[in-house]
Amino acid sequence: MASMSSTWEVRFSNSKQLPYFHDPSTGASSWEPPSELSDSQIRSLPGAAQYLGGGASATNGSSAGGHAGQVRASHLLVKHRESRRPSSWKESNIIRSPAEAEEILKGHLTSLGANPTPEKFAELAKVHSDCSSARSGGDLGFFGKGQMQKAFEDNTYALQVGQLSDIVSTDSGKHLILRTA
Repeated sequence: MASMSSTWEVRFSNSKQLPYFHDPSTGASSWEPPSELSDSQIRSLPGAAQYLGGGASATNGSSAGGHAGQVRASHLLVKHRESRRPSSWKESNIIRSPAEAEEILKGHLTSLGANPTPEKFAELAKVHSDCSSARSGGDLGFFGKGQMQKAFEDNTYALQVGQLSDIVSTDSGKHLILRTA
């Protein structure tokens, strides 16, 4: 799909103060990196160096670290039929109930144990997360206040570095959040 990668570019949203991905040939836009692109293809997109940071991938923020007041987290998202977009890279039509999504996450909490390592969390997220960040082990990079859904943000900021959240509900679905910085 190399021909598709040449149509995407990285732009910057003035309202959200975040980079996003835009395909001028189709008019499609997404906050998430296009799933058909590898990290190296994303880094080579027009606008990537300017808006994603020199050489950093779209999903891990600045390679040197975040700015003051920012946190870094990884998450494992399980979507359900009431999610705002009930589809993912794994399933085109998600029909599970919110209760079923929560049960899935309870199983992941059990398998992670009391003191999960970032590596163990990343392994689970790569296989089980419904977010495109799965390919980077669920890493969302650095973010600041107002950049994530409120419940997600509030729970992430309440965690200590290395701490795992309980199940968090947002419009996107149900999450486990591991604060990494």
